[in-house]
Amino acid sequence: MGYARVSTTGQDLTAQRDALTKLGVAPDLIYVDHGLTGRNRDRPGLAQALAAVRNGDTLVITKLDRLARSLPDARNIADELTAKGVALDLGGSVYDPADPVGRLLFNVLGMVAEFEADLIRARTREGMQIAKAAGKLRGRQPTLSKTKRRHLITLAAAGQHTQAELAELFDVSRTTIYRELRREQPPPTPCSPLTTRECPLAGRVKSWMPPRPATSSPRRPSPPSPWASGSSTDGTDAGPASHPARIRTLAPRDTSRP
Repeated sequence: MGYARVSTTGQDLTAQRDALTKLGVAPDLIYVDHGLTGRNRDRPGLAQALAAVRNGDTLVITKLDRLARSLPDARNIADELTAKGVALDLGGSVYDPADPVGRLLFNVLGMVAEFEADLIRARTREGMQIAKAAGKLRGRQPTLSKTKRRHLITLAAAGQHTQAELAELFDVSRTTIYRELRREQPPPTPCSPLTTRECPLAGRVKSWMPPRPATSSPRRPSPPSPWASGSSTDGTDAGPASHPARIRTLAPRDTSRP
């Protein structure tokens, strides 16, 4: 089994494929990861290679830094290969992780790979600081050129491709496609105020204010009428017939009066 990796999408895997083929690896048994760093353990190609090897196999790589860029990751991979009984071939030199000497050399090479990665990052940061001090570093360059951006806008306007298909076509992320398309959209037109013909109350509508709560004290209930309960003023029960209106109604009519 063979494994190859490049860190950026602009790099080519042809040299590593040719080197693995010269080391005796069949082209259909070479697993690759394109555009993934060595510090990222979540690599589909590496996972497939580790799942495919069996007891007695040899995993072939051109350099140890293609397999891992940190010593802990290199040790974890070595432990997994040891548990499966798989040897490791580094550019033609076979190292058995189960052998003490082979494990020592493997750890030394892992430390060297990690040191090289740290050195590259330090040099990159130093170069960026020097370029920034000299005024040559102007921030991140646009992902798409002007020609590609115009082509993207034309294809998007045709409406025959989704954003995912455009991202795959231009080899960028969907976020980049969304940002470029949003940048080309015209700003929204502000709405004109309503006229009196469109709305008779335009310009005359006042803001609504909640009603003020009542400040006066609640009305006291009036005392009950003695006639309502059928009681007289002296405390005796007058009954419904004692009401003055009832008395006038029941009194006999005087027919002698003209």
